[in-house]
Amino acid sequence: MPHRSAWTCILWDVDGTIVDASDGILHRLTVTLEHFGKKAPVRSELAHWIGPPQFDSFQANVGMSPEESADAVAFYRALGKQEGFTTGAKLFPGVADIISKVAAAGIPQATASSKPEVQVVELMKHFGLTDDFITLVGATPDERTLASKAEIVGEALRRLEAAGVDTSRPVLIGDRHHDIDGGAVHGVPVIFVRWGFSWPHEADGAAAAVSTAAELEALLLVEDPDA
Repeated sequence: MPHRSAWTCILWDVDGTIVDASDGILHRLTVTLEHFGKKAPVRSELAHWIGPPQFDSFQANVGMSPEESADAVAFYRALGKQEGFTTGAKLFPGVADIISKVAAAGIPQATASSKPEVQVVELMKHFGLTDDFITLVGATPDERTLASKAEIVGEALRRLEAAGVDTSRPVLIGDRHHDIDGGAVHGVPVIFVRWGFSWPHEADGAAAAVSTAAELEALLLVEDPDA
């Protein structure tokens, strides 16, 4: 049976929501931080790193200056380009199926990721999801010109509107408090997914929180008996 949705468009965070890129991120962080004489994180500390822009994280987590952080981001990105941004990346179970079902139902989708847009494009192409999205939005390469979640959500809405999409009832799917804060700037409610890299309290302020793909699908799609 065909599906419909309460939402006119759906925005997706990427890291921790669609894609588990933690293996590659941890490796690149280890190499980068050791290169700059800093202590590398262990896996249990990845919640400090996955979600916010890396430019901010290098300052907040290891005390780098803005100039040092810019150098670290450049080194980190060069390493990722050399190794391949999709290396070790996996899809969270069931999420790709939801994205495909949403697209099949005719509900416009966009990414709204703090990950550099070139990486978002590469990941969605790698996993065969590109055609399910109207636009793929991420941060600028320097993570400074377009970096905050609020800026990225705003850009995603702008591009959808430019494509003729009804953005009157958007929703953002994300796994960090940055998603909730960024969505709030534009009045976009957030469905918080608990399978990402977050602390338990980070769901505070979300419109809903889910633990499984089935729970998420039930909030995004319902069967349309009139179709």
